[in-house]
Amino acid sequence: MKLDFPGNVNQRKDEELKELESDHRNQRLNPMAEEGNDIDEVNETLHGVEEEEPEAEVEAEEEDGVEQEEEEEEGEYTFRFKNGMSPLDFVNNSNDSGVQSYRQFERLESEALKRKATQQCHSEEPSKKAREDNISEASMAEIMEAIYGRHKRSRKPKKRGRRKGSKKKLDPKLTRMLGDATLHYACGHYDKAIAVLHEVVRLAPNLPDSYHTLGLVYSSLEDYKRAMDFYMIAAHLTPKDSSLWKLLFTWSIEQGDIGQASYCLSKAITADPADVTLKSHRAMLYAELGDYQKAAVVYEQVYQLCHENVDALKEAAMFYQKCGQVENSVRVLEDYLKSQPNGADASVVYLLCTIFMATKAHDRALQYVEHAQVLNTGKELPLNLKVKAGICHVHLGNMEKAQDFFNDLKPENASEHVDMVTEIADSLMSLEHYNSALNYYLMLEGNCGNGNGPLFLKIARCYLSLKERSQAIHFFSKALEILQDDVDARITLSSLLLEEGKENEAISLLSPPKDSDSGEAHCENSNRWWVDVRIRLKLCNIYRNKGMLDDFVDAIFPLIRESLYVATLQQKGKSRKRKCLTSYQTKKRLTKRDLVERVRVVDGPEKDNVFRGFRPVAAPSDLSKASRAKKLLQKKAIQKEKRKAEALALGIDWLSDDSDDEPQTENREPPLCNLLIDEEHQQLIIDLCKALASLQRYWEALEIINLTLRLAHTSLSSEKKEELRSLGAQMAYNTTDPKRGFDCVKYIVQQHPHSVAAWNCYYKVTSRLENRDTRHCKFVRFMQGKFADCVPPILISGHQFTVFSHHQDAARKYLEAYKLLPENPLVNLCVGTALINLALGFRLQNKHQCVVQGLAFLYNNLRICENSQALQESLYNIARAYHHVGLVTLATTYYEKVIAIREKDYPIPKLPNENPDVIENVKPGYCDLRREAAYNLHLIYKRSGALDLARQVLRDHCTL
Repeated sequence: MKLDFPGNVNQRKDEELKELESDHRNQRLNPMAEEGNDIDEVNETLHGVEEEEPEAEVEAEEEDGVEQEEEEEEGEYTFRFKNGMSPLDFVNNSNDSGVQSYRQFERLESEALKRKATQQCHSEEPSKKAREDNISEASMAEIMEAIYGRHKRSRKPKKRGRRKGSKKKLDPKLTRMLGDATLHYACGHYDKAIAVLHEVVRLAPNLPDSYHTLGLVYSSLEDYKRAMDFYMIAAHLTPKDSSLWKLLFTWSIEQGDIGQASYCLSKAITADPADVTLKSHRAMLYAELGDYQKAAVVYEQVYQLCHENVDALKEAAMFYQKCGQVENSVRVLEDYLKSQPNGADASVVYLLCTIFMATKAHDRALQYVEHAQVLNTGKELPLNLKVKAGICHVHLGNMEKAQDFFNDLKPENASEHVDMVTEIADSLMSLEHYNSALNYYLMLEGNCGNGNGPLFLKIARCYLSLKERSQAIHFFSKALEILQDDVDARITLSSLLLEEGKENEAISLLSPPKDSDSGEAHCENSNRWWVDVRIRLKLCNIYRNKGMLDDFVDAIFPLIRESLYVATLQQKGKSRKRKCLTSYQTKKRLTKRDLVERVRVVDGPEKDNVFRGFRPVAAPSDLSKASRAKKLLQKKAIQKEKRKAEALALGIDWLSDDSDDEPQTENREPPLCNLLIDEEHQQLIIDLCKALASLQRYWEALEIINLTLRLAHTSLSSEKKEELRSLGAQMAYNTTDPKRGFDCVKYIVQQHPHSVAAWNCYYKVTSRLENRDTRHCKFVRFMQGKFADCVPPILISGHQFTVFSHHQDAARKYLEAYKLLPENPLVNLCVGTALINLALGFRLQNKHQCVVQGLAFLYNNLRICENSQALQESLYNIARAYHHVGLVTLATTYYEKVIAIREKDYPIPKLPNENPDVIENVKPGYCDLRREAAYNLHLIYKRSGALDLARQVLRDHCTL
């Protein structure tokens, strides 16, 4: 904070030195003079003459009675210190326990004044004794009056106030010592002056002159800390000495102690309320702190004290406007204009017009300009008022009248009035008069050369509004050569380049410089234009439209993942607070470091001064935050002590918990705000997942899908949810661990419980899960209980039992499905294979019956598939069943039937969520089972000893 105070500290020292030297000479010339007695009173005492005072002098003394009482109170100001501590120790040992804050100091002052008031009732008796001691010098009438009392009222007017001689007088010895100390100081013997003054302080600790002189001495010794301390004591002993408070205020500002400066300034204003300069400094302090309302009030008071100070009035109006009190701003200016009927300051009219124009009251602003023109008849209006009037006419739709006011601004003098030309052009542009605005901007463009980036931006926007794309591109490029960090201009120019079909130039414009790093935002380089979110979004949109998937993913994937991660942390933090935190902690939590920082803002740095504890000088919002922070820190300290006591009581080693000092991760700001709410950002997430799937980055895609579905379950539309889950189900099977995609396929099955394709997708994913996956088993049981007539979950459950070799349970499940779909070939095949496998167990008694039942279901499957492409497969299944139970003769017959049938290749069916355009790399003959049948047949021949037949079968059917 920079505040300039009139006057110099050294000049003040010279004046004080001269004053002290003159006082010393007077004391040497009049050794009998004491404080409170002038030269006449001394002469009167020497000659013993009493003269009656004139009535006028008596009346003047009566009028000054109150002032004399106040002076007497000041003279009896006392210090009181603990344990007999002297004022010198008070200054020298400011770190000890004897140091008092200025509030304690004022409390001691008030207590001293109270003691003085209680002792006034006893002041009459000593005065009577003094009069009795001087009875020899009294007249006879006075003696009789003292003996018998006053019978007749005196004709003399009664004196008010204190009697002469009742004021406390200074000891002549102390007066001589002060004079000696002053001479030592003037001669530069500072050690001797300090020794004498220390003795004076010891004898008379309430004498301000000694502290004042000590301040001068230490100031000459350049020990400004002690000088300030002694000056502060002297100022409190003479609180009505405004010059001393002004000096302390100036020193406090130089030392940067704003709290102490504000305190001294308040004391100076109290001592001299009519000083305009002091109030101006008070207003400047309020303005520096951002308290514009108080600054405006003080500036208005300055103007009330000095009506010639129009600048203070304008400052008050501007600060009223800053704090939103436009009515008061208009009031003070209008009152001033009304008080100047013969012509007012043009700057006041200009400021009033500016305020009216800011509130869209252009008609009222125009009235005051016209009124000023009438008052100043014969004089031309200032150019700035003409410009204001023209702009008002523009807003009111009077373009011709506005042009009359603008005629004084021409291209040849535009460089001399840049602000006015810019204001006119900005107003025209805001009202969509782009051609007129462009003319004024071009006036400045010829004068400024190539060094005004903001002007080039305005010209470019005018051309853009006029649909002159080439000129707009030219001026945007010139502006970006100067303003390289202007993100809006860079994005606008890239859009224009895309409209012109210059995609490569747009990409080059938005890409990071070659000498930059990866472009990730760090705290120390967060202002780099290429890490701005808008730049990266624009760039990724270009990549997406051009089909550059790798670049698109690299540009947008880090932003989306970071935003989702931060949103997850915030959600966890909120749920944790709702569960375990108290009511005062459910709000935004601040670390201990943040709380201490808030308190330090208003407390300021600790200073080793005599007077401390000044009221902090800060904005009201900062004061309230600091107050709350102090209370919260105290509460945290109490809780910490309680936890420590509980731990010690339980015999547990106490470990300080510093987790509160760590930054709260849930307070981080995501790179993309409203990512899960904005529809454009939601579509961007879907496009990113599709791009990741195309690039076979399934893990990353599933991570984005799962986070999005969990965080945006309320904001996403049902169509987008279906699309995301379909993508997740598509990628689940392609990953090595399909756990991430399990939720997607589960949701699809829940939405379409009777869809065979949905269940095929689900089983395709779950078949790759680890054994004994509890989620899968629970879900299948849930679907069987909810949809009793749904066959797919029953079959999947039977398959699960078959995998675990629980053939009896598998047969039971398959038979349940058979009851629902008896003519389904898959159901018959499953029942037959389960019964065959069950017949080979050791605990089954009627094995032959079980085998026959199994073969019956397999023959039923053959009957159903007799006229379809699955005939070869049905015959192979029967042959394999015979082979499995040891009926090799029947197995040979059916193997030969399979070899006799040549099956064509059929396309493998695609699931609904799979890409139909992807061609799988399969070998020819993948639908033909003749090779498998021939191999099994050669095993039968080989085991029966017919090796030649076995070799012949392999040579005919299994040789390439």
